[in-house]
Amino acid sequence: MLTRREFTRLAVAGAASQAVSPLLAQGGDRKVGYCIIGLGRISMDHFMPGTLTSRNSRVTGIVSGHREKALAQAAKYGVPESSIYSYENMDQFKNNPAIEAVYVALPNSMHAEYTIRSARAGKHVLCEKPMATTVADSMAMIKACKEANKKLMIAYRCHYEPTNLRAMQLIRDGKLGKIQAIESANGFKEKAGEWRLDRKLAGGGPLMDMGVYSLNACRYLTGEEPIDLKGYSSVIDHDGRFDTVEENLSWTMKFPSGVVASCNTSYGAQMNGFYRVHGSLGFLYAEPAFPYQGLHLTAQFTDPGGGKPTVLDEPNPDLDPSQFTLEANYFSDCILQDKTPKTAGEEGLLDMQYMSKIYESCGLPGL
Repeated sequence: MLTRREFTRLAVAGAASQAVSPLLAQGGDRKVGYCIIGLGRISMDHFMPGTLTSRNSRVTGIVSGHREKALAQAAKYGVPESSIYSYENMDQFKNNPAIEAVYVALPNSMHAEYTIRSARAGKHVLCEKPMATTVADSMAMIKACKEANKKLMIAYRCHYEPTNLRAMQLIRDGKLGKIQAIESANGFKEKAGEWRLDRKLAGGGPLMDMGVYSLNACRYLTGEEPIDLKGYSSVIDHDGRFDTVEENLSWTMKFPSGVVASCNTSYGAQMNGFYRVHGSLGFLYAEPAFPYQGLHLTAQFTDPGGGKPTVLDEPNPDLDPSQFTLEANYFSDCILQDKTPKTAGEEGLLDMQYMSKIYESCGLPGL
């Protein structure tokens, strides 16, 4: 079995791409140019800095409704003023060969429009999760990208991150035996005035924003799709923040193998973003499992033949490259090698469909 050191080295070097791009292998310096659509925290603080250490990605355009902010970011990343666009004239970037892909980092309700416009302008799309606010919009995004022959990837960065990859490897290798149950939680205390508290912009409450991590993790940990979902939602703090979205939501999922997962998400309490996997031969805890850095994996399992248990305690230091660098590397490799992303639009659509079922089981409107 790989040691933690060996696994992390391989994950950082190669797990973000399934093969080395022929262009890179031949010593080329080909980099995919990204236009950043939306200058918010996740783009300016994480994705854009991540491209600075990427081996195959760079920022070559900006779409923003704030001209001064756009000019400041353009100067920082060497983007010419001619490659700055507003939301109104964004479609003009179809004539800009320096832009091959876009990173959509807008409120959830805007994902569909700007993904579809980008595809029709001939650009590949990396879209933040959740994919959209409705199942119908998610399907329209997939359709538009297929018709334009452009790739669509949903930014599920945990699929490309070493701690989560390590957890998946241990489970796939059978180290935990037969998986019996999973617990997961993810949430934080949201402050008044944030767009995430507006259902029209967000599509829903913490399930859409934070709970989707737990939902998606249960799917990639088991390698199965849930066959039954049941949920409960509540509002405890009647202070005006949760007039249109839920404050708390808990749900269970049953998988074909019999695994039952119990998940919680909240905008009223700080949750550490974890999952715990219980198997017939041991357990695995990733806590935290979902933040941008500082992830930690612990596990204990016994060989089927008996013997002394194997104990793992594997803190993940703040890695360089960052999770966002790994994500950009992976999608750019998919573009350069003409490969379908592991977290293509269909992956996002499945989560949208499952979240819709969870909301409906709570007596709330579906998606």
